[in-house]
Amino acid sequence: MKTLSLLFLVVAALAVRAETLPEHYSALGELIMTQFVSAPFPHPQRADGHKYHEEFYPADKNYSDSTVAIFIPRGFRETGKIDFVVHFHGWRHDVAGTLQQYQLIEQLVNSKRNAVLVVPQGPRNAPDSFGGKLEDPNGFRRFMDEVVDTLRQKSALRKKRFAIGQIILSGHSGGYQVISSIVDCGGLSDHVREVWLLDALYARTNKFLSWYDTQHGRLLDIYTEHGGTKGETEKLMATLKQRGTKFFAGKESDLKLADLEQNKLVFIFTDLAHDDVPDKHQTFREFLETSCLSARARD
Repeated sequence: MKTLSLLFLVVAALAVRAETLPEHYSALGELIMTQFVSAPFPHPQRADGHKYHEEFYPADKNYSDSTVAIFIPRGFRETGKIDFVVHFHGWRHDVAGTLQQYQLIEQLVNSKRNAVLVVPQGPRNAPDSFGGKLEDPNGFRRFMDEVVDTLRQKSALRKKRFAIGQIILSGHSGGYQVISSIVDCGGLSDHVREVWLLDALYARTNKFLSWYDTQHGRLLDIYTEHGGTKGETEKLMATLKQRGTKFFAGKESDLKLADLEQNKLVFIFTDLAHDDVPDKHQTFREFLETSCLSARARD
């Protein structure tokens, strides 16, 4: 019986792989998987690959994938400006696996928020936080310009005239580094309304704090006991307390949606494992539901 169950799971997994991702998500909206010139990689700083803990990650396997996923939920309303949620994966991931493992598309759809989801490929299946071209000055502006051009050329929104509206930057784990560079020198800081760190505040805290002080956006930081982010998060809270800046801090188990809606600086301690943070408790969806984004039209 166990052998038959295992065989069934293997066959089911192969069936999903045989189906393209755009086909898989077609009932929920339009998914575009494409290649960008302005994608994080390839990048000169990884042209010779990267070494981590005595293991080498070559450029051709880990730093040459320029894939970008763009998802438009069914019922999306185009109003002259398009709001975006740009999500950055962590170590040892790729775009397809990130979408499926963390149910980002399903959580966006269920949130009923009117936004387009964008997920660029970072270091592919490598232990590396480097954000490639998106860490270059104005690199994020060039990237978002290409997102807009792609929507106008390849999506159901083709030929429509629209501008970039509000932007939310979301990052899990090592995704923090590229976000910190984007809010520092990406060229669209005035459009970035929110930053979500999903067990991801490891360093570069001054860049996030500077963005908050300048743009007065919403910063959500959810952290774990053993994910490596607790110490840096506690240091940031101590800094805020010392300078008299108001913030909310509490346990996820006690969290209310009003806490997310009514506070700009939010620190949430969760008992989840590091890799479960984006999806196990539908955290990505809750952040969306309480965000600056407007509601989507009925499907």
